[in-house]
Amino acid sequence: MDRCTVNLADYPDLVVLYLGMRVNTLRGVPTLLRFGPKIWAVADNPPDGLLAHDNIIYSLFPLHIGMRQYWRSFESLETWARSEPHRQWWQTFLRDPKGTGFWHEAYFMQGGMETVSVNVPAQLGLRKFAPEAPAKGSMFSARLRAARDGQASSPAPVSEDELYRNGH
Repeated sequence: MDRCTVNLADYPDLVVLYLGMRVNTLRGVPTLLRFGPKIWAVADNPPDGLLAHDNIIYSLFPLHIGMRQYWRSFESLETWARSEPHRQWWQTFLRDPKGTGFWHEAYFMQGGMETVSVNVPAQLGLRKFAPEAPAKGSMFSARLRAARDGQASSPAPVSEDELYRNGH
């Protein structure tokens, strides 16, 4: 028997992030096939702060793939999420999900967790048991949902006003 564990003392601000992209209609299959590899490619050239990346197949029907990522800190994750290419991908997705849905759940070594889902009809993860709330106001950004102190280093890919003004 080979039983082991890890010492996380060097990672006090560790963030574990689960992400998923789910095909909701047939139109979503080419969308997933186009965006999935782009997202997975992040692991080939990891941004500052990304410690590890694992691909996951959640289900084949409906087709639902994703990943698990380990980030050194929330700040490094947030900086990457607000920069290219992620920024452009997120703006494009929010304009038209093209038959797919997207979600993430983040878990923080220092305590707390947060989640958001866009265009995901099934109640997955934390949505299976916790009351849902609109992702507006104090629930709009990951920083606000997770009650992280400080300010983001750059603006969100899409502002709350812009997102909801356009009828989403």
